[in-house]
Amino acid sequence: MAKPIYKNLTVQVLIAVAIGAVIGKVKPGWGVALQPLSEGFVNLVKMVVTPIIFLTVVVGIAGIGNLRKAGRVGLKAIIYFEVVTTLALAIGLFVANVARPGEGIDRSKVKVTKEDEKKLAKYKEEGEKKKDFVQLVLNVIPKNVVAAFAGDDVIPVLFFAILFGLAVAGMGESGVPIVTAMERLTAAFFRLVAIIMKVAPLGALGGMAYTVGTFGVSALVILLKLMGCVYLTMAIFIFIVLALICRLFGFSLWRYLVYIRQEIVLVLGTSSSESALPRMMEKLELMGCGRDVVRMVIPAGYSFNLDGTSIYLSMAMLFIAQAFGVHMDLKQQLYVIAILMLTSKGAAAVTGGGFITLAATISATKTGLPMEGLALLIGVDRFMSEARAITNLIGNGVATICVSKMEKEFDQSRYVAAVHGHPVAGPRGFPMEVAADLGREE
Repeated sequence: MAKPIYKNLTVQVLIAVAIGAVIGKVKPGWGVALQPLSEGFVNLVKMVVTPIIFLTVVVGIAGIGNLRKAGRVGLKAIIYFEVVTTLALAIGLFVANVARPGEGIDRSKVKVTKEDEKKLAKYKEEGEKKKDFVQLVLNVIPKNVVAAFAGDDVIPVLFFAILFGLAVAGMGESGVPIVTAMERLTAAFFRLVAIIMKVAPLGALGGMAYTVGTFGVSALVILLKLMGCVYLTMAIFIFIVLALICRLFGFSLWRYLVYIRQEIVLVLGTSSSESALPRMMEKLELMGCGRDVVRMVIPAGYSFNLDGTSIYLSMAMLFIAQAFGVHMDLKQQLYVIAILMLTSKGAAAVTGGGFITLAATISATKTGLPMEGLALLIGVDRFMSEARAITNLIGNGVATICVSKMEKEFDQSRYVAAVHGHPVAGPRGFPMEVAADLGREE
């Protein structure tokens, strides 16, 4: 029997987003006051994301049992990530060069609040730290395990999880009880995610109300061309680049997008791709992807496969250059791409990560771009964060399916069942009641 439409998560979040936008427009003060709803929900998700990443990566590597295979999966994923994110950076630069969204901007009309100035000062300070390549590499290695789990950056956790997974895998039969215990812990955390998702509409309402209430529609007018270019570029990337990749690997982009529509709407409301990470892992496994591949590729993708963030960063760099009349030739732009490939890793996982990355890149490239250019973007950054997060989400799912197919660990029959609304759990997958719950859209 079909569930009533009002119990559908997609419908609930869409209604919440609409209500939030109306509140933010009609009563801006109320909209700003509702921010804790969004912040609280995102914090709830972040509370479980780090342990889920650790557990799933360890189980993924140790569960494979074959270290050569684990290395092969990781290598294929990293190569895919680098090729596609480089392509995303290049597309961003191409569109920004053609459309020139920063040309003719009246910088005096862009208002920056005192709160924004404090944020910018913090981002610049963090950016100065991040431009040091040696320090950047050293930051990947956590000083201690507790500090890694306590911080916002997931890369040190990922690094520790990979080492721990390799250690457990090397234990052979004696490591089986550890893997079994961690699998049970993982199941418990996914149950916790299901509980947290009950309040997802409230998080979406608070996020949209705050965005509209704080920045208003007037903030969009001045930088409307930039926003249009960013959204257009991300649409081109999804519906042309990713569509071609999907066709190459023999599956439908459209069916995949329909299948993850709940997660897309959730990210739209919260502006955070992390909010959908646990459900994406469940859904991709139910869609036919190999469990071990999902548990290695998705967590890594959230640090290394940031397609939407890459597009935004490359366009933002050129936007600042155009707004301040700084000419950047092709050689300089290619140099910027090379720097962004390094500095953008993990940008989506840290609050203000995009601005920190921009500050680090501007400082490192020595192209004459002023740090003050960040102030032009801060007022509309929130309106573009949804597009970045959604593109990151979609791109990571596509990457996981592609790597699964490359590894010949993709179950076509489960894929067909899932995209038609009747997911079937794999032999080592999620319990059937979880599969059934994820499959019920109506």
